[in-house]
Amino acid sequence: MELRQYGAILRRWLWFILLGTVLVGGVTYVVSRNTTPVYQATSTIFVDQASNINESVYGTIIASERQAQTFAQLMLTRPVLDAVTARLGLVELKSDVSVQPIQDTQLIRVDVEDTDKELATQIANTIPEIFVEQHTERQLQKFKGSRDSLDKEIRALSTNISQVQTKISELEAITNRTSAQDADLSRFQDSLQQYRNSYANLVKSFEDLRLNEARATDTVSIVEPAEVPKKPIRPRVLLNTLLGLLVGMVLAIGGVLLIEYLDDTLKNPDDVVQALKLSTLGAIPRTRQDSGDPDAERQLVTFLNPKSPVSEAYRVLRTNIQFSSLDKPIRTLLVTSANPSEGKSTTASNLAAVMAQTGQRVVLIDTDLRRPVIHKVFNIPNNLGLTSALLTNPDAATVSHLIQPTQIKNLSVLTSGPLPPNPSELLGSHRMGALIEALNSVADIIIFDSPPVLAVTDSAVLARQLDGVLLVVDSGETREPLARRAAEEMSKVGAQILGVALNRLSPTNTDGYYYYYYHHYYGDGDK
Repeated sequence: MELRQYGAILRRWLWFILLGTVLVGGVTYVVSRNTTPVYQATSTIFVDQASNINESVYGTIIASERQAQTFAQLMLTRPVLDAVTARLGLVELKSDVSVQPIQDTQLIRVDVEDTDKELATQIANTIPEIFVEQHTERQLQKFKGSRDSLDKEIRALSTNISQVQTKISELEAITNRTSAQDADLSRFQDSLQQYRNSYANLVKSFEDLRLNEARATDTVSIVEPAEVPKKPIRPRVLLNTLLGLLVGMVLAIGGVLLIEYLDDTLKNPDDVVQALKLSTLGAIPRTRQDSGDPDAERQLVTFLNPKSPVSEAYRVLRTNIQFSSLDKPIRTLLVTSANPSEGKSTTASNLAAVMAQTGQRVVLIDTDLRRPVIHKVFNIPNNLGLTSALLTNPDAATVSHLIQPTQIKNLSVLTSGPLPPNPSELLGSHRMGALIEALNSVADIIIFDSPPVLAVTDSAVLARQLDGVLLVVDSGETREPLARRAAEEMSKVGAQILGVALNRLSPTNTDGYYYYYYHHYYGDGDK
């Protein structure tokens, strides 16, 4: 398709697109308004990885990020969530909890969603608190054994130092010490120095242990506690409604394009050329009567309202038929359609009327010997007609006696007459050929209103005896395969198809000249 065709399709289905857009948008708005609001509370945790003197700064950052990912998973474990539930006195934790490290940082974000904003805030603050407490307890347990062992050794050394100092003091108090006592004093002083050195080493180890313990337990901290949210995160009524309108419009446009893709009816002259390889000799606009009483469609609009655009369309059809065969003027014309109720009788009647208005002697024959309607169009009796002529000797005198004049000058009508049991045989008989010859002597042009091509064989039997065939197509109703089949049936019997009369053409089914012409004349009413 060209962009112009897409534009015409969207213009024709604009009401459907607007309806789908408003419908989906309205449903989205109602659902969003009636949905229970959900609030989100967020707290932020900082993870500090103790740096190693032998490790680069980049390595420390990478280790902290990995540790943050580990901690994020640990916060969602059962011990943490069970402790949160117990501390807040909840039977079950039904809130939606999400813990994610913030990319390229050492931060962890704790998001809690709940319909109760106060509860969401409490949970978002309690989860980090419980995790910090449990993490600290785990780290303390890891250093407890070493701390107790060092403490025990320090106390033992302290006792030994006190005992040695006491003995040294006793020996130093003796005025006249023996050589043995001097030796003991020297030995105790050496032992005291050794004990003091060991004590100093143990104290240093104990302080290092406490420092490492403090570093290990101080790696997680809450940097931003959660606050009570003021607005819900969903539903976002305005955003959802706008998205609903957009989705509705997209779905409606998609539905329209799907309908158009599946729709194989002939809507405009371009479709006729593409599907049937036939030209459109005339495009008859859809009138207000087309949607009302079926009998109203058969009005002689070319006689009752000769200045209307519909009448002008029939005149264009008349002119194009006259120019369709200049070398051999059309004197006998068959008007038919693929299916019933496509407006062939109306087309034949009005075409006969506009041809008669040019001064030509026109005879309109109702060859639909199953469901004749021409007599209803002209409001004339149908006691005698075509079948009556075929039962006698169809010469010029007989024909002149059976054709009935109408209120339109130069236009006469030969109705169907009594309905026979064998229409196809009558229309294909030699007497029908003789009747046509007889009518040629009293008329300049003869128009035959025949049954639908696909319904019965009457049209095919009659078409091969005539100069041309006009195929009537109901715009937007006649399916492409059926119209193509009807044209093929006519071609099989050697009929000359002059072209197509596109009937009941809606301005929404086309653009260009027909669209402009229709609105130009109908904007202020018929003229």
